[in-house]
Amino acid sequence: MTPKRQLLAKLADRSAVIGIFGLGYVGLPLVLRYAKAGYPVIGFDIDPEKVKSLGEGRSYIEHICVLMPLRATMDFSLVGECDALIICVPTPLNARREPDLSFVLNTVDSLLPHLRPGQVMSLESTTYPGTTEEELKPRVESRGMTVGAEVFLCYSPEREDPGNPEYATRSIPKICGGATPSCLEVGIALYSQVIEKIVPVSSTRVAEMTKLLENVHRAVNIGLVNEIKMVCDRMGIDVHEVIRAAATKPFGFVPYWPGPGFGGHCIPVDPYYLSWKARQHGVDARFVELAGEINRAMPAWVIGKLELALKARGQRIEGSRCLVLGLAYKKNIGDTRESPAVELLELLSAKGAAVDYSDPHVPSFPKMRAHRFDLKSVGLTPETVASYDALLLATDHAAFDYALLRRHARLIVDTRGVYLDPAPNVVKA
Repeated sequence: MTPKRQLLAKLADRSAVIGIFGLGYVGLPLVLRYAKAGYPVIGFDIDPEKVKSLGEGRSYIEHICVLMPLRATMDFSLVGECDALIICVPTPLNARREPDLSFVLNTVDSLLPHLRPGQVMSLESTTYPGTTEEELKPRVESRGMTVGAEVFLCYSPEREDPGNPEYATRSIPKICGGATPSCLEVGIALYSQVIEKIVPVSSTRVAEMTKLLENVHRAVNIGLVNEIKMVCDRMGIDVHEVIRAAATKPFGFVPYWPGPGFGGHCIPVDPYYLSWKARQHGVDARFVELAGEINRAMPAWVIGKLELALKARGQRIEGSRCLVLGLAYKKNIGDTRESPAVELLELLSAKGAAVDYSDPHVPSFPKMRAHRFDLKSVGLTPETVASYDALLLATDHAAFDYALLRRHARLIVDTRGVYLDPAPNVVKA
């Protein structure tokens, strides 16, 4: 029996061992999904705390529940036990806003000594078109095995939406592209047992571009509505009222909502993967770059609104006490990746303000590569709220008591349009 037939048989009867590399917001749901479907699963991560937690059946991500001990390890020699290798590691930007594939390539290089015939490798990390063919395939074939005959290579981008109760890993359609037709066949077999709908595409490059388009679409529209927000502000128009009115049109309009910037791993990062690759092909992705400029400028614009509001009250931002409400990048979760709230803290601190934050989903400031604050979440009592010169509403968690905040705050800068009615202590930003 050929390596492909052996692998397809194992995937079909669920005896294939699934190895998942990177146990974060993408990898952990996949581990749970494959385990629930009855596959033997091994989770790989370089973080000993994550490995320890999963071995004890504990989750380290607020909205993900782990009810049983899972097999997790830092030992890459176990790669040889696996039939499927699914890579879910970060793909950040470097200091020049260029793709940083070090996590992906270091992971693949760690796998190489243990690769064997009859394995499938699937990359889920967001990246630029050509990564799978140009970076992964040569590395895999350096082991002397032919992709598409002895080993199989796919790209299947993650589509997680942390904290969204309407869509789980199982129910979100899965894009899959293969390096060869045989690779695509194996990729479909890998995912079809655990995902309700597989969407095959003709190549890994198409799959990579599909993921970028999804997130560039959002980045550009968020940039547009943030620019409209600034225009409306100068004109004395409530942009949130405008959007709500426009959204009554039953066709041709999709509402996007402004905020203090954009966050999460994908939207602030992915457009630059596309624009970087486009430049290599002699194309200037102007819409993409402009949207990035607008969205990156939002935190500074919000701080400017805060400065004006304090000045109107006879105060300066230097020496003021400011409380940022919400540290996560989106409501009702604890995910702080690329959160604009963190940049707001940085900007406030740089201007001489004493800063704190309150977030029921983030009890203490997390470890971050680029940001360091020794802070814990502040509880919101009437006395606490009244003690700050300004509250900056960055993330509109449902757990916040917005009526209490408005009653007791000296000043609220609302970046999310929570307060619909005018109030003397509320400034919209």
